[in-house]
Order: sequence, then C-alpha cells, then structure tokens
Amino acid sequence: MKKFFIILFLTAFSSAYAEGHLSEIDKKAALKCTGLYYANSMIPQGTLELDKIVYSISAKKFLTSYLMKEGVKEDFINTELNKSIDELYGKPYDEKKTGECDKYIYKLIPEAKGEIDKIVKSGIY
Repeated sequence: MKKFFIILFLTAFSSAYAEGHLSEIDKKAALKCTGLYYANSMIPQGTLELDKIVYSISAKKFLTSYLMKEGVKEDFINTELNKSIDELYGKPYDEKKTGECDKYIYKLIPEAKGEIDKIVKSGIY
C-alpha cells in the first residue's frame, strides 16, 4: 500500500510521456490503478452501487487497451492484474484510493475520462 502512494507521488512530478511513450514509473502506476479498478469491478452489486462497478469495468478495459497500445505485453498486464486481485479481492471499495487513481489517470492520459465515459455509455464493457 505504501508503494502505491509513493509511486503516485513520484509520478506526479515525473513527465507523463518520454518521447511519446509512458515512463516505467507511469506504466507501473497505471497497472496498479488498472488492478484496483479490476478488483472494484468484482465487488458484489449489493455491496457496491452498480454505477461504480460499471465505471470500474470500463476503466479497466480502457487502461488495459491503452497499456497494450503503449507496448506493454498482454501477458505482463494479466500477470500484474492477477497480483492486484490476489491483494485486493474481497476487500471493501476504497473511495480514497479509487479517487486518487481517477485523478492520476485523468492527468496522465488527458482523453481518459471521455473514453471511459464512452465505454460506460456504450454498454460494451
């Protein structure tokens, strides 16, 4: 958990793009957020509002595609997501961590909010 906040703090001061590509720090932080969204999407609907579950599924889908476009191998993404699920599955929704990821991702990828909203509205997640 400490690492997560340290990475987010460090990335706030690092460049989002290094010659048009994500830095290693940004990739790691984006993967952590993707894992958090993925874990949130598995929280039962009776425990978490449906709109938060749908948003989490959509954000996970967007970030997974984005990371693959940035050259991160799908197998590596899946391995990292599995680590996040092992760590976070069954834990309650963390409003603060999710909000920090939202802010981080929106700053890192300016079009992220609009693209995630499109996925939410499309119903194809």
